[in-house]
Amino acid sequence: MSLAVKRVYEPASPSDGFRVLVDRLWPRGLTKADARVDLWVRELSPTTGLRQWYRHDPEKWPEFRRRYFAELDAQPDAVKDLVARARRGRVTLLFSSKEERLNNAVAIREYLKRRLR
Repeated sequence: MSLAVKRVYEPASPSDGFRVLVDRLWPRGLTKADARVDLWVRELSPTTGLRQWYRHDPEKWPEFRRRYFAELDAQPDAVKDLVARARRGRVTLLFSSKEERLNNAVAIREYLKRRLR
């Protein structure tokens, strides 16, 4: 059982396991065939309002996480499904942002890891 994070524009690898796109919008310039996404969970992505408020401002990261985790708490069935998949094998959370350290995929991985314990 493991959770990885990867930019969706990077080539897919067999070691990715089950590939889950966690963005609300489909990545620009990427075909579904090239993305090799197994599941797209828009309902687990940050709301448009939260995304627009955050704008990848590092100073807002702690508050973004708090608000985002509250949004995830409101989606228990979708979260439970993703946790179950992670218990069965490797899950790679895919994101499209150029910001690789402070993005929703990093935050949701932290959120899911807490539920895997």
